[in-house]
Amino acid sequence: MSTLWSTDDELFTLARTELFTAVVGDCMDKLGLTQQFLPPQIRPLAPGMVVIGRAMTVLEADCFEPQSSASLNPVLAKPFGLMLEALDDLKPGEVYICTGSSPRYALWGELMSTRAMKLGATGAVLDGYSRDTNGILKLGFPTFSYGPYAQDQGPRGKVIDFRVPIQMNGVTVRTGDVVFGDIDGVCVVPASA
Repeated sequence: MSTLWSTDDELFTLARTELFTAVVGDCMDKLGLTQQFLPPQIRPLAPGMVVIGRAMTVLEADCFEPQSSASLNPVLAKPFGLMLEALDDLKPGEVYICTGSSPRYALWGELMSTRAMKLGATGAVLDGYSRDTNGILKLGFPTFSYGPYAQDQGPRGKVIDFRVPIQMNGVTVRTGDVVFGDIDGVCVVPASA
């Protein structure tokens, strides 16, 4: 059996030009994958943004102490936890997809977008807010979040792990799953499908 694509790049280009999330969701429903849409409050920063790529999952957690450098846990002792390691681990064609924290601060910004673009990432999907909106829009980096909110994660949150299974709104996301988002929402197609 032949397919219309032989690489992820070909698949993602075809999907970006020929499909939209509602159709992909309908197809997944027919396959019995009925819980694949992320929370509806996750929206593109600009109406024309489309994100598609393989998930690179990131787990964030809130911090309740402004200075956790005294922590015995080496991850918590770092200012942003494993955020820089997670960001630097992005591969071409991957989407940074993050959850686990409260919506008290932004999980993504312009500097992270700049680095992600240099690494060949195709977007960011956040179960929370983003910041530096004008800078991200100038870069044209597909970013899906609850919307803009300037408060930094700085002393409020840390990345505690990455490339691990995460859950968003009851949807399990694993590194390597296909993430596809447009104006109507973000859906996740399991790599095993």
